[in-house]
Amino acid sequence: MLSFDLTEDQEILRKSVRDFAEKEVAPVAAKLDEEEKFDLDLVRKMGDMGFFGPFVSEEYGGTNVGYVSYIIIVEELARVDGSTAATVAAGNSLGIGPIFYFGSEDQKRRFLPALCEGKRIAGFGLTEPNAGSDAGGSQTTAAFKDGRWTINGSKIFITNASSDLTSVVTVQTVTGRKPDGRPEYSCFLLPAGTPGFTRKKMTGKLMWRSSDTAELYFEDCRIGEDAMLGSRGAGFHQMLKTLDGGRLSIAAMGLGGAQGAYEAALKYARERKQFGMPICKFQAIAFKLADMAVEIEAARNLLYKACWLKDSGKPFAMEAAMAKLYCSEVFGRVAREAVQIHGGYGLMKEYAVERFFRDQKLLEIGEGTSEVQRIVISRAIGC
Repeated sequence: MLSFDLTEDQEILRKSVRDFAEKEVAPVAAKLDEEEKFDLDLVRKMGDMGFFGPFVSEEYGGTNVGYVSYIIIVEELARVDGSTAATVAAGNSLGIGPIFYFGSEDQKRRFLPALCEGKRIAGFGLTEPNAGSDAGGSQTTAAFKDGRWTINGSKIFITNASSDLTSVVTVQTVTGRKPDGRPEYSCFLLPAGTPGFTRKKMTGKLMWRSSDTAELYFEDCRIGEDAMLGSRGAGFHQMLKTLDGGRLSIAAMGLGGAQGAYEAALKYARERKQFGMPICKFQAIAFKLADMAVEIEAARNLLYKACWLKDSGKPFAMEAAMAKLYCSEVFGRVAREAVQIHGGYGLMKEYAVERFFRDQKLLEIGEGTSEVQRIVISRAIGC
């Protein structure tokens, strides 16, 4: 049966997240952005609210409410602040996800409870200085000798990886060569305190300025065999599967951000008067707002369908790419028009649309650029 109704629990969840975002995040978002400060207490509060581990079974500390509910959490946070939403999105899809889906029983019980409670967070080490969209170009290596693995290399632009709350980072490495000469990729769970593992906070960002972004360096990091995530050679498959889920959370950030920018523009257009009337009464402005509303509604339906497919155990990779592509680009169009409606005020930091305008750009780049999403979609349709 086709239904567009959320469950009662999901409606309650949306209200509780929105209340939290407006009371706890909105008052500090601009200041945190200006100071490039990653707020540890805010992360802990979100942990107390159950924002981490929504798709994780209760035996490991999660709430097991499903992907639609998870996306609602990210969407409502992004409606107020992209950096805060990024912390939760990356903490779940990229931090918790690989451990929950591919980890051993011991790894799950070791890391997941604290991650799901928001007492700790985890990172996802894929991107390198010379391996971005070409994820298969990783140069970080892991060599096996005397019963232990030694990791050398570096990663860059890794979310949730340099703070005092970071407990572990999933690291993709090259562990050898396949018979056909191609690299063999394997992933490891590297604890934050491992000797030789250096983490450096990245600053001076255009967007997500209060999100934790890091450069990671591995110099002869020695770890045991039990640190490998899943089986040897399964790393590339694990990364691709992780990115499929991550695209849904990035899409949720696009959807929530677009909703926030639209609401700010609508409020301003109703209050701002020119020529003796609110500017929303002028057709040029009214049509902009109408187009925003249409695209946001279309984006929400596309994203929620993709999440429903995942929750139902159906193939969802193509729909996830579509949702990530469309929601991130809708946010771009909405943010630009929101700034335009604000006029000169839209360029000032005291207005939220200025931050929305900056934060949006990352969504067209992170976790697969818009161009990469189009490659994924074109292959899925048989091109």
